[in-house]
Amino acid sequence: MQFKEIVGHQSIKNHLINSVKNNRVSHAQLFLGPEGSGSLALALAYAQYINCEDRQEDDSCGHCASCRKYEKLIHPDLHFSYPFFAKGKEETATTYMDEWRKAFLTNPYLGLNYWREQLDSGNKQANINIAEAHDIIKKLSLKSFEAEYKVLIMWLPEYLDTQGNALLKLIEEPPAKTLFLLVAENQDKIINTVISRTQLVKINKLHHDEMNSYLVEERKLDPRRAKEISFIADGNIQEALNLIHQHGENETFSILVQWLRFIVTDNGKELIGLTEDKLSKLGRENQKSFLLYAINMMRQIILMQQGLRNLVFLQEEEFAFVEKFSGLFQFEQLEEAINILEKTHYGIERNGNAKILFLDLSLQLVLLFKYQTFPKNRDSII
Repeated sequence: MQFKEIVGHQSIKNHLINSVKNNRVSHAQLFLGPEGSGSLALALAYAQYINCEDRQEDDSCGHCASCRKYEKLIHPDLHFSYPFFAKGKEETATTYMDEWRKAFLTNPYLGLNYWREQLDSGNKQANINIAEAHDIIKKLSLKSFEAEYKVLIMWLPEYLDTQGNALLKLIEEPPAKTLFLLVAENQDKIINTVISRTQLVKINKLHHDEMNSYLVEERKLDPRRAKEISFIADGNIQEALNLIHQHGENETFSILVQWLRFIVTDNGKELIGLTEDKLSKLGRENQKSFLLYAINMMRQIILMQQGLRNLVFLQEEEFAFVEKFSGLFQFEQLEEAINILEKTHYGIERNGNAKILFLDLSLQLVLLFKYQTFPKNRDSII
């Protein structure tokens, strides 16, 4: 991976390149950026530049032996660690290395849900287990095979949990020419003892213009469609790719509309049936995605309600729904609905009982929207 292949972030690229030129490479760095921003790709391009045998002024050469191996993720001194869905307590990231190479080389902006889809994960929770921590210590205690630096890129150290304590001494006092690059999305979920031992590299989400240019020039999208997707994705290339590959009816949208119809018409029987038969059986990650989608739609409804329809870049069917729904409720009700949805998302994330959480969510929204004057034909509105 070369810097020139990564969308945007020119100032970050310059900073990383200058740290190598000035011989100021910190042995432990935390690349902190939101999903789909390219933080993982930047970490790999940085490692490739450091070990390039013929560094150029602003990038790795791309043709030396080291670069060729980095491009295929097969360099013997390049190691990866990442969350996985262990089937046994002795499994490590190496068990899934073939799947990891394929996933990253296909999509260097991958998010956790995309990674989950590449594995037979079921409803298991992602984790970086203690066996993986011990395997990292073992691998990095060995001498380099051929490169100047041994490099470990750990994607999503948020999933390391207390197992990270086993790595503290190694991170603080690593063997010579050993580089730790941690690539995270949520600093609050990383144990403080790990954060305190790293140098922060802050990576912001991509600007709409950068995303739009990428979609038009690299993905060959129609400019109007590219503008629509870049706004919805909000700097997240993984989300943009999800939207590009959507075909036909948006199933999540259909479920959302049906669910809200039962809520605002206070149709308890159908609401309980939908909650038990569909929402509670989506699987934890899909439930989280559904709630995030609902939150985003509520925010679009608020934009429409506040007269900012020019900022609502949705596909035709979704746009029509947002337009109709925006006239039904007060701003305060919609804002509170978002708060309730966010609390439910947190509960699902913390392994709460999905059936109870979704039923409670539905009943809270019924109460929130109950005392509102509706047109006679409510179904025609939503």
